[in-house]
Amino acid sequence: MTTPPKRFPLPLSEVMTRRQRKAPVLDKASRASPAGAPPAAMTRGATSANQGNGKTPAVGSHSNLRAASTPMAGASARPAGAQTPHAVVPKGLARAASAPHAQPAPHNAKSAPKPVAKAHGAGAIHKGVTASGIAAKGTARGAAPSKVSTGGTARANAPVAVSSPDGIGLTSERVRARMAERVAASGVKHPGVLAALATVPRHGFVDAALANQAYEDAALPIGHGQTISKPSVVGRMIELLLASGRPLEKVLEIGTGCGYQAAVLSCVARDVYSIERVRPLHERAKANLRPLRVPNIRLHYGDGRLGLPAVAPFDGIVIAAAGLEIPDALVDQLAVGARLVAPVGGEQQILTLIERIGARQWRETQLDRVLFVPLKSGII
Repeated sequence: MTTPPKRFPLPLSEVMTRRQRKAPVLDKASRASPAGAPPAAMTRGATSANQGNGKTPAVGSHSNLRAASTPMAGASARPAGAQTPHAVVPKGLARAASAPHAQPAPHNAKSAPKPVAKAHGAGAIHKGVTASGIAAKGTARGAAPSKVSTGGTARANAPVAVSSPDGIGLTSERVRARMAERVAASGVKHPGVLAALATVPRHGFVDAALANQAYEDAALPIGHGQTISKPSVVGRMIELLLASGRPLEKVLEIGTGCGYQAAVLSCVARDVYSIERVRPLHERAKANLRPLRVPNIRLHYGDGRLGLPAVAPFDGIVIAAAGLEIPDALVDQLAVGARLVAPVGGEQQILTLIERIGARQWRETQLDRVLFVPLKSGII
């Protein structure tokens, strides 16, 4: 009968040493296993290297996790020998286990981003950053701001881009409103005109290099020897048309330019007809007005001194250029009771109001000193 070999029990110190060797491996594998973490074989490889040199890691050691616990900003944290990125394990999360099958500790509030949580009120969310990156409205008492993970690190109260409903910079409604306030201070009081000036984005009608001056009360060059009129002058001329109390069903503008005054007129009139004699400016006005999708403006390329007899009579006519006299063709296209506003003169120009009070009767009133480009005939 064969006697089985004797099995000598291992000393307790050797048993504990082997457990301590295995514990960090199991602990790391169980804790570094969120989505994106490497398989356990990678971390075992790092531990087996320590076993081969005869060194035993101490209980509570974080030597194999420290590189992943404090990653450099903008860099991806990887364990020694790993080729694929894995989730960052916040410092203090992984602890050496006292038994081979220790369970991972739960994530606390400082180690992982929190989702947007609902407050006690139905449908209310706390003030923080949502998953879409836009600050959510509403607050919940006692709720801490949520964190957004960027580049593998979690930062509280990280700044995010918030789009303002009123726009930013030149697109801000407040910028246009301040311009309208300055026009009101210059003497324009009609609420419809001021509202129209506060609606039309003037910066969209000037060159990009002059956009920062778009909401100043100044005339700006638009090319081809032409200018965009001052907002106060635009408001003054349109206010004079409305002063009679006659509804502006059809309005004729002579000198479209960049299209700004036509856009303002479209806010107070049912239909706006505008004529431009310079082909590049006519095309530019169309391009400027197209994004606004204004349905009641009709642009024409032609000689403005001739007007549009096929569409006449008009309830108002505005001439945005100065001639030595007002063309008879335009005066004849006024409806009875309608008004025409135009600058008249050469070097010295006067803003003039023409009212048609009868079939063959007109009344002329000279108003303000102004400065416009000259009114010319023909097309170019």
